[in-house]
Amino acid sequence: MTNKDLADLIFPNITKTIEDYEKEYPSRNLPSGAIVTRFAPSPTGFIHLGGLFQALIDYTIAKESNGVFYLRFEDTDKARELEGADEIIMHTLTHYDLIPDEYEFNGKTVGNYGPYIQSERKEIYHAFIKHLIEIGRAYPCFCDKEELDLMRENQETMKIRPGYHGRFARCSRLSIEEAIEKIKNGEKYVIRFRSNGNFDNKFEFDDLRQGKLYLNENDIDEVIMKSENMLPTYHFAHVVDDHLMHTTYVVRGEEWLPSAPKHIQMFEAFGFEAPKYIHTPLIMKKDGETLRKISKRKDPEARMSYYEELGYPKLAVIESLMTIINSNYEEWHTSNPDKKFTDFKFSADKMSTSGALYDLMKLDDISKNIISKMTKEELYQESLNWASTYSETLKNLIEKDPDYYKSIINIEREQEKPRKDIAKYSDIENLIWYMYDDIFYNKEKTYEWKNITDKDEINKILNTYIDKYIDLSDKDIWFNNIKLMCDNLGYASNMKEYKKDPSAFKGSVADISTVLRVALTSKSMTPDLYEIMSLLGKDRIKDRFTKIKEG
Repeated sequence: MTNKDLADLIFPNITKTIEDYEKEYPSRNLPSGAIVTRFAPSPTGFIHLGGLFQALIDYTIAKESNGVFYLRFEDTDKARELEGADEIIMHTLTHYDLIPDEYEFNGKTVGNYGPYIQSERKEIYHAFIKHLIEIGRAYPCFCDKEELDLMRENQETMKIRPGYHGRFARCSRLSIEEAIEKIKNGEKYVIRFRSNGNFDNKFEFDDLRQGKLYLNENDIDEVIMKSENMLPTYHFAHVVDDHLMHTTYVVRGEEWLPSAPKHIQMFEAFGFEAPKYIHTPLIMKKDGETLRKISKRKDPEARMSYYEELGYPKLAVIESLMTIINSNYEEWHTSNPDKKFTDFKFSADKMSTSGALYDLMKLDDISKNIISKMTKEELYQESLNWASTYSETLKNLIEKDPDYYKSIINIEREQEKPRKDIAKYSDIENLIWYMYDDIFYNKEKTYEWKNITDKDEINKILNTYIDKYIDLSDKDIWFNNIKLMCDNLGYASNMKEYKKDPSAFKGSVADISTVLRVALTSKSMTPDLYEIMSLLGKDRIKDRFTKIKEG
């Protein structure tokens, strides 16, 4: 009996060959230098920060080269699959405008290299595994869990590197006749790849981020097809898929680097050219005085939904990731403020050689800058879109009087140096609540009076302003009136004079302005006081001052 007899017994209905599939999936007609990348998540949960980090690199290098960015669902691990995870993944990519050129989702297929869901490609994998069996590079293994556990215990006792290799690869020595007899007897089996490597030998591996590395050859006879559902393992499926889908660059986390020897070995077994690899650094966070890997379990910011729920603009999240993708991105962006991130020339060798630190404070700064450049109409629409899903309170405020809301968010906006106090849409409600009387009068609040705290003095300032100096017709007139009131009440209307001799005055114009500001908002720090007063109007100002005096 021959290897072909064994292969035909295991796969009696597989008639297509590797050559047949290569004709079915010819090379794409792309311009010279075009790069084909893939984002290949397992549908086992949400997209985490590291996942989007990799997808962003995939998208960027594909777009800048006029190539293809495609989505492939790697769902061969059915035990861990989470219902609806594919929708979460597609939603996240769509939310951040990282739309794949090719994909399969909800029964719709875009592209000619599908199926793009691994569980739908079983026959393809079987044809490739059948070929390996025929050429003697794969074999059935009948070792059960108990045998494998015992083998590992013995290896640990003998201080031998664990794994199914060398003399421990018992089923690799079965004759074809023995293997066929066991299969005919109904014994359960997996298919293992027959390695020809020597762990003591090194081979040269070129990682585009880390450069030339010298890795130990793989000598493990890796499982490439599981007994359950006869589906392939990740290690094998990705080799077949990346070959037939003509992936040129594989971007994945550096935790996959130890698997590179077995993947390269499988490509070589078929005579295929392996794609180029970029093993990305771990995403780190500062935890007190130490740096550690960001944790999907411990850190809420690991979930991409975290940023959407809080209302960070999608561009802010992308820009914050780009700053840790390449060390020269910030300098490039400063020099090219009007260009898109897709115009940036990504360089794998400019990635961090250690972990990539993701800083939420930096994200806030980037986000504040982006939001500050929005027009009032843009911020109105973006914040309403967010509130419609995540904040009933803000949604109601916006829809109650859209024009009034626009006027509030437009304070110190659309000018040469706009205010930068909004980092995310969830901040807005806490920054504008005092502009709404029904909230202002019913909310428990602390008045931040600062330097002037005497109630009689506060009442005197408020009475004097209402009786003699309130005029909102023009900002210059408004401010001159406040200075006149300062002179009348013994406060310095000129800050230079006050700083020269503070003891000559009861306080300064800044103190008077703070009293007016706090009486109206309860806050000592707000946007432009004149614009706040203009929006509130004289009657509402008087009402709030009256409430202060009565309180």
